[in-house]
Amino acid sequence: MPTMHSAISPAVTAEHPQNKWYKHLYVQVLIAVAIGILLGHFYPNAAQAMKPLGDNFLKLVKLMVAPLIFCTVVHGIASMRDIKAVGRLGGKALIYFEVMTTLALAIGLLVVNIMKPGVGMHVDPATLDASSIAAYTKAAHEQTVVGYLSHIIPHTVIGAFAEGDLLQVLFISVIFAFALQMLGEKGKPMLDVIDSAANTFFNMVRIVMYVSPLGAFGAIAFTIGKYGIGSLASYGQLLATYYLTAVLFVVIVLGAVCRLAGFSLFRFLRYIREELLIVLGTSSSESALPRLMAKLERLGCDKSAVGLVVPSGYSFNLDGSCINMTVLAIFIAQATDTYLSLGHQITLLAILLLTSKGAASVSGGAFIVLAATLGTIPGFPVAGLVLVLGVYRFISEGGAIVNVIGNGIATIVVAKWEKVLDEETLHRELQQGPDFN
Repeated sequence: MPTMHSAISPAVTAEHPQNKWYKHLYVQVLIAVAIGILLGHFYPNAAQAMKPLGDNFLKLVKLMVAPLIFCTVVHGIASMRDIKAVGRLGGKALIYFEVMTTLALAIGLLVVNIMKPGVGMHVDPATLDASSIAAYTKAAHEQTVVGYLSHIIPHTVIGAFAEGDLLQVLFISVIFAFALQMLGEKGKPMLDVIDSAANTFFNMVRIVMYVSPLGAFGAIAFTIGKYGIGSLASYGQLLATYYLTAVLFVVIVLGAVCRLAGFSLFRFLRYIREELLIVLGTSSSESALPRLMAKLERLGCDKSAVGLVVPSGYSFNLDGSCINMTVLAIFIAQATDTYLSLGHQITLLAILLLTSKGAASVSGGAFIVLAATLGTIPGFPVAGLVLVLGVYRFISEGGAIVNVIGNGIATIVVAKWEKVLDEETLHRELQQGPDFN
């Protein structure tokens, strides 16, 4: 039976140097994004009509995410002889997630207090029309800790896959994997079927990626056409603060983690450049999830580590979204002249440590979680979210990119921590670069 690697990555290493530059996926996506930006700027009405291209590409990817996670998680866990190792791996992943998200929140608070992008705006919250964020604040009001925990358990098995909820699919996958592992040799035929299904879904991903430049073009054209490049200039200091924070987190914090784990951050970024460009174009980290999982396995991470860490990281390790929430919260406070003491800011950080874990469970998750969190701070003008609604799309793109980078690194680190990483393969692959497009 062919392995997952062979199913998604044809052996073209020897031919790689001879490939035409325009045949590389990252080049095609980059060109598509550039054309989309130009169309959005000069022909905004036509650009907004391109929205279905981005939406339908994301639908194609999400179509395969749930079954792909199910197959990968089940095969990874059910294949392990030492079932206690699954618990250790999951526990270590959660510890890592908590440390990284805490650092992301803290760095966000530090940089926004130094840069002060909202100081001097003197916006009166009473003059703001909160109708444009009514849907977000209503959803935020409905988000409770008990509700979030209850949401992890789906009403039906089919419902979890139909809705594409990653946490629910992960929950079902883990239970199914343990049940299959308990069957022993009797479960081997089922395990083989699941492995074949995983290979098939990865091949489906490979087919869908041929149209990813169209998806990136449609999504970025719509964003620029609807919100305009002018909004980037008017919120230039806020965007500069956010992206500076994101770069500092990736280069300093994640760079240090990579060095401690024995590999280069920048070689890893080069290795996943196609996925990062797809995320940039679509503003969705889910669009890169299938290919990210494939590349992490190719880098030498065991299936069990990839299957557990990546899907759970998409819910519990949203570093970019954490930076996003702290920067926006303090920006709104500065813009509306709302005083937040050091104690208030530490309280905000502590609350976000809990509420940020639910950011992936609903559409527009980070914005809804931010609204819910700000509502818990006495006297905070939640209506101030109106100030950042127009530029939020550009900020969420950066957050999605950081989320993908953070979860890729988390998988390698946890796999090494649990001794299920082939380090020789890791260094060879990072040295050579990806050879499948």
